[in-house]
Amino acid sequence: MFTTIKNSLPMSVWYMLISALGFALMAACVKEVSGLGIPVLEIVAARAIVSGIISYADIKRKKISIWGHNKILLIARGTVGSFALMFVYYAVTTLPLAEATVLQYLHPVFTAVLALFFLKEVIQRSTIACIVISLIGLFIIIQPNLQLDSHVHYPWLSIGAGVLGAFGSAVAYIIIKKLTKTDDSSVIIFYFPLVALPISMIMLGSDFVVPSLAATGLLILIGIFTQVGQVGLTKALNSADASKATAYSYVQVLFSVFIGWAYFSEVPVLTTIIGGSFIMVGALVNVLWKR
Repeated sequence: MFTTIKNSLPMSVWYMLISALGFALMAACVKEVSGLGIPVLEIVAARAIVSGIISYADIKRKKISIWGHNKILLIARGTVGSFALMFVYYAVTTLPLAEATVLQYLHPVFTAVLALFFLKEVIQRSTIACIVISLIGLFIIIQPNLQLDSHVHYPWLSIGAGVLGAFGSAVAYIIIKKLTKTDDSSVIIFYFPLVALPISMIMLGSDFVVPSLAATGLLILIGIFTQVGQVGLTKALNSADASKATAYSYVQVLFSVFIGWAYFSEVPVLTTIIGGSFIMVGALVNVLWKR
């Protein structure tokens, strides 16, 4: 049965599922290490160091130039991605894992709209259906947290950071999609830490905290899981339309709900369960709906 399902799904879907799991594990590590007193900007810098080392080794293995061809877009991808990451990490460290991930996953909607204008991609009906169903699920999850009379309230700054992180991620995905036509995926990935490291270190300034052994291990895991997510994402965008490929990334919400429950004891409320179910249905519609 598993072989049948595997053979029925395009490789872009599998790449995006792997990417979603990698990013979910990364977010969990970010939340955990922030509890050990490590600032967000230091987490970004540590992630950049680990990702940079892995990416550089991969480029050398392929025996290609580390500088790439479209340098302007490569630098733009690194810059946009750096600030988007800061917003995302801030949301992850100040909100429950599931809610932070849900806010981040507004980006497929932004991606589909931006791809329509900047990549001239036609949004397929299956992708539209996926986005609509998933947004319904997204609203169901978020809605209780935004009601004034609800007992659950989160800082508006954190919510805004999550939305800005989602928009920045969508812009980065559009740039990545353009870059896949001119540059190798390893070079595209390498430019993110190349730009993120100096930006985060300059902004961090004197707030650097010497990490403990446990924090160091978590920071390394953040870099590793990030690499898994980035490779899966880049390969998915290289083999499918940007709006269609990123629509599958909604499944990261379900991964994060499970991790939040199993590790952080963040028991999902009924609305989170219902909303997550809508998101999974949306992803399945996008997979099974024939063109």
